[in-house]
Amino acid sequence: MFKKTARYATLALIGLLPMATTASAETLIIGNFGTPIPMMTKVKTEDYAKAMGYDVEWRKFASGTDVIAAMASGDVKLAALGSSPFAIAASQGVPIKLFMIGDVIGQAESLIAHDGSGISSLADLKGKRVAVPVGSTAHFSLTGALKHEGISESDLTILSMSPDQIAAAWEQNAIDAAWIWDPVQSQLLKSGTRIMGADETAKWGYPTFDGWVVNSQWAEENPEAVAGFVKVTAEADAAYIDNKDAWTADSDEVKEIATNTGADAAQVPGILGGYTFLKPADQVGADWLGGAMAPAIKSTAEFLKEAGRIDSVADDYSQFITLKPLQDAMGE
Repeated sequence: MFKKTARYATLALIGLLPMATTASAETLIIGNFGTPIPMMTKVKTEDYAKAMGYDVEWRKFASGTDVIAAMASGDVKLAALGSSPFAIAASQGVPIKLFMIGDVIGQAESLIAHDGSGISSLADLKGKRVAVPVGSTAHFSLTGALKHEGISESDLTILSMSPDQIAAAWEQNAIDAAWIWDPVQSQLLKSGTRIMGADETAKWGYPTFDGWVVNSQWAEENPEAVAGFVKVTAEADAAYIDNKDAWTADSDEVKEIATNTGADAAQVPGILGGYTFLKPADQVGADWLGGAMAPAIKSTAEFLKEAGRIDSVADDYSQFITLKPLQDAMGE
């Protein structure tokens, strides 16, 4: 697609091609969760490759834990990562920086109770089997909800499962409830009931979001590539933010998202409505990456330490956040 061969480089050296074509476009793996969000309209186009100067390979991960492992190994340089897994990674010293908020999670992640499970409130979870991808934003929301309700985790059985495993276990009636995201959430709602979403736990002091993170050294060496990623993603987000009503099940954008994620096109508009998307100018502001985000990540880390998920909490999480890609993308 954008690979330049050694032959092209040789020709450039002898003056048969302009020097600009000597730059080799390597393959860059970008991790994602296959979530039905606006930027998924772009993953089958060449927009990211052109903007970043790399051949792009999209790799789908089941959970933030898997993303952390891939980034710690160096195999993946840039990926989506939920807020609580990011707090875990940063606290553990994984060399990454948060450079963009992909979405703020509301009812896009929810606790769904299986019909016939006898669950109609958080209090009913006692003695039940609840599945969740451990270490994910959904797990953080579940744990926060239990703490708010005064329910001990020992009062129920929490099962660590990937989204695909949750879907399979649900069909086999092997679980009573799950806290999960789309498209699995929509599948579960066909035979289940939403008890609460992450929008409610956020009001209780447990906010969650999906961010984009990048290997720190790679970002320093490839600032134009990271800024290019921001530009394409922001364009997709703006197309939705500025014209939400046009993103219907019959629209080209929604159909593209459905094709690229496996989600049901009829459910995509509702899924999109479960998130809040932010433009770059808002993200660099004091309410988000430019101020409030670092303390929020620290609060998340403190909660995770108390829950036994991590051993220590950093003094300041602003060192794990960078505004440069957003600023570069905006031309500042």
